[in-house]
Amino acid sequence: MKTERAYKYRFYPTPEQEILLARTFGCVRFVWNTVLRYRTDAFYQRQEKIGYNDTSAFLTQLKKQPDTAFLAEVSSVPLQQCLRHQQSAFKHFFAKRARYPRFKSKKQRQSATFASSAFAYRNGQITLAKCQEPLSIRWSRVLPSAPSTVTVSQDRAGRYFISCLCKV
Repeated sequence: MKTERAYKYRFYPTPEQEILLARTFGCVRFVWNTVLRYRTDAFYQRQEKIGYNDTSAFLTQLKKQPDTAFLAEVSSVPLQQCLRHQQSAFKHFFAKRARYPRFKSKKQRQSATFASSAFAYRNGQITLAKCQEPLSIRWSRVLPSAPSTVTVSQDRAGRYFISCLCKV
């Protein structure tokens, strides 16, 4: 039986990659907060529980509006993964295993999750969607297999990390 394990590495983005990652983090945070407000209002005003399909349709409508057109500049996969994470947070909340999901702040750790369709892993290098060149990762150990998901994060000190989820 295969299990999944995450391996975390430090990486050093180029200035272009830093700009793209900052945009991606901002869009993920914007989508999280906007959809959380949408779900909260729907619950308290109409006593309606909103599921993943409804939030995905809401995201599509959000991307079509002219004042939120900036969401199309980044990969759509981290935005969809953000909705999946929020759906999981609400599932845990309603099962009484966690507190109500909170709004994300710019001061917190920033992260974006990329599914296998949004990155390429070739010759020991990872290239994210909408990035021209691979990330400069400081590999401390070899990955046992190709990653199924990667999560890019930036801590409060400005350091960048990548977490690769692999089957072991």
